[in-house]
Amino acid sequence: MITDNNPLLAISSHPQFDRITPEHVEPAIRHILAEAETKLAALEDSLTPSWRGLMRPLYELGRPLNFAWSLVSHLLGVMNNEAWREAHQKLQPDVVAFGLRLGQSKALYDGMLSLQQTHGKDLSPPQKRILESSIRAARLAGVGLPPEQRDTFNANRREMAKASTQFQNHLLDATKSFALDLNTHKEADGLPPSLLQMAAQAAKAAGNETATPENGPWRITLEIALFSPFMKYSTRRDLREQLYRAYVTRASRDEQNNQPLIDKILTLREQQARLLGFRSYAELSLESKMAPSVTAVDALHERLRTAAHAAAIQDFSDLTALASEQPDTPQQLLNWDIAYWAERLREKRFHFNDEDLRPYFPFPHVLKGLFSLCNDLFGIRVEAADGEVPVWHPDVRFFNVFNENNSHIASFYLDPYSRPETKRGGAWMNPAAPRDGTGEAVELPVVYLACNQTPPSADKPSLMTFTEVSTLFHEFGHGLQHMLTTVDEPDASGLHNIEWDAVELASQFMENWLYHKPTLQKLSRHIETQASIPDELFERIAGARIYRAGSDMLRQLFYGMTDMALHHRDNATAGDSVTKIKNRIAEKTLVLPLIPEDRSLCGFAHIFGGGYAAGYYSYKWAEVLSADAFAAFEEAGLNHAKAISKTGRKYRDTILALGGEEHPMDIFRRFRGHDPDPTALLRHCGLFPQEQLANSSEAPHA
Repeated sequence: MITDNNPLLAISSHPQFDRITPEHVEPAIRHILAEAETKLAALEDSLTPSWRGLMRPLYELGRPLNFAWSLVSHLLGVMNNEAWREAHQKLQPDVVAFGLRLGQSKALYDGMLSLQQTHGKDLSPPQKRILESSIRAARLAGVGLPPEQRDTFNANRREMAKASTQFQNHLLDATKSFALDLNTHKEADGLPPSLLQMAAQAAKAAGNETATPENGPWRITLEIALFSPFMKYSTRRDLREQLYRAYVTRASRDEQNNQPLIDKILTLREQQARLLGFRSYAELSLESKMAPSVTAVDALHERLRTAAHAAAIQDFSDLTALASEQPDTPQQLLNWDIAYWAERLREKRFHFNDEDLRPYFPFPHVLKGLFSLCNDLFGIRVEAADGEVPVWHPDVRFFNVFNENNSHIASFYLDPYSRPETKRGGAWMNPAAPRDGTGEAVELPVVYLACNQTPPSADKPSLMTFTEVSTLFHEFGHGLQHMLTTVDEPDASGLHNIEWDAVELASQFMENWLYHKPTLQKLSRHIETQASIPDELFERIAGARIYRAGSDMLRQLFYGMTDMALHHRDNATAGDSVTKIKNRIAEKTLVLPLIPEDRSLCGFAHIFGGGYAAGYYSYKWAEVLSADAFAAFEEAGLNHAKAISKTGRKYRDTILALGGEEHPMDIFRRFRGHDPDPTALLRHCGLFPQEQLANSSEAPHA
């Protein structure tokens, strides 16, 4: 296929999604790579060690590939099918190879060093940061390796990229391949109407045209929107066990077995780290992160584990006590019982459950409330612009963001609903275009926001669970940091050039507002009565915030500590299997042991199919930052609109605006006036002893 009129070659912040097909990928990427190779060779021959003579041409050189390949990766995530997979897999080795060629260019590296030494003082703050990061990235890309080691390093990188893609595809296939079909009301006992409706839709999608929410049949899959509520509400312990076992053994057998890929990825990562002179991949990972060392990460993990452990033991004791009051209760609660009895205890203590809250959160009104909050805090206005640009699916919406002076400053796409057949699970934000203020006209930032919330029905909009609302706020927080940047250099604007473990600050910060009564009441509106969340129900929601906080904390620490242990093995654990390491961490962190068959690492896409390798701790690291940042609003007075607005503008002008222009610790200090402190997080979770609050300034810093 010729490249004329290929939409992947038309760089735009609003891609031609109505035209892009998998058939466009190979000709576009091969054309871009050929041109990039020519331009790279020319730059190496003629560069001058100045910003305009090296760094800007380098950005322009990589821009076409970054645009086209990010689109291919994006569409693989939201419109996954065999054609997109084949296109991605076929070109990925060439894209990786060029990235290695670029990163290992000795001429470019020497030019950067010369620029830093001769003109470093003349650069702007974002330019200095970009240059420092680029030099470090080249070093970590193996620019200093001798030829033989570089060949090994490059082969490893190609194999790692291939293995990570295979991991994701296996997981998606395994998630789709399992289904629990319910054919009788007895099998569906306890399931709420919203779940019955989704399960009937799933059955219809699988070919059963007669399926109805009232009479079934109903299909439960491993997609989280179906799996999670089933585990909470099904009275059928045998079916909960069946579903749970399927979930924790996903992608662990037959053609979809991820275990060999895990071993391969870990081995390749360790080899890479040692080639670069690091003792472990964890040390390599932290070289470009905010956390100063593995020791610092371990210290934070242990501080939080110690604070949460006793509370988690009490959580389990409380569930056991409640279950023992019921007839025909098993003598011992097992893993597939926890979500069910936790929901029963929540109902008993707080007199509501997730399903009770759904009617209060119709998606259109939640969006309206979210946008209103952003207007109050940051002075921005969000307006729907559906139909102005092409989208990749009819569900996708498009919005423009305006400043207080009505100037257009950013845009975003929102893909809100679950599509198990073609859309990967979870939720995410990806930059579509960076802010670039280096030319005659400012190019505005654009982002993609993707969630997997409950789809609308024929007669009702999407009715969201509280968790889904929280997820939307989380992802929008990421989007805000990219959209509200004021940095003109694209390589440091928005989320670019921010240390990975600081990226979750802005997202987790937004979740705190769901426990601010005026905010929650503004974004809630009962689908039938039009009433907002009543005061009494809000108080119960706020009280439930710390429900099982110890257990939830330990579960996150289990993942973070396992990730770090897998990527930083000492002499005592060097020969241990990943399962043995995981089980040892589980013994230390989880109150209820994992079942022997647990193969949950085969579904741990964050570290084996995504960017969180030796970085899953980032969620807790950034949660310390976000809780401390929200404490600034608490100190200003959450009921004082002017004080909140003033603090919100300061937060926007620092955390959100400065992006990768400065080190995140310096930006945080500029906003808060002190180093981040875990006290606010532990207080929000109800895990900080009240008698210590008066001396909280003595708490160790993150």
